[in-house]
Amino acid sequence: MSKYMNKPIMPITMRFAARCTVAFLTFSVSGASAATLSRSMDVKGSPSAVWSAIGPFCAIKEWLPPVGTCIEDGKSPPTRTLVTRDGKAAFVETQTARNDAEFSYSYAFLSSPLPVTNYTSTIKVTSKKEGVSIVTWTGTYTPDSGKEKDASDALNGVYESGLAAIKAKLAK
Repeated sequence: MSKYMNKPIMPITMRFAARCTVAFLTFSVSGASAATLSRSMDVKGSPSAVWSAIGPFCAIKEWLPPVGTCIEDGKSPPTRTLVTRDGKAAFVETQTARNDAEFSYSYAFLSSPLPVTNYTSTIKVTSKKEGVSIVTWTGTYTPDSGKEKDASDALNGVYESGLAAIKAKLAK
């Protein structure tokens, strides 16, 4: 008979559970560097009207102030290259999901000058009340080590300026 057969089952189970918990906590702490960001703004217009203005993948050049040009590759799913107005920076993004019936799309950075990795984002339009919609822009990312504040400040600035420009564009 094995020497383990005489040991009570509960302590073995508890030791196993404790080891799993430690492993889980270690994993959670190492993954804790991921950050999330979410901004919303009320805008004038029905969801379909708002979506027609901001939903096309390259429409971003019409409402995100730093973007000067947007070039879409025409593939499925599409990839777009955004070049800043000053021509000093470029972002390459791929669309990862799209639901025109629910007025949303998601995308991810393939390359970016921002100090982040694993950036993914979703833009969604929902109805608030007659003639008013909510545009919500959410993102998750991992900031580069030592650049957490720079990453947060940059993305917050982009989201806030983009949403304010959408609101202004649709107020006309």
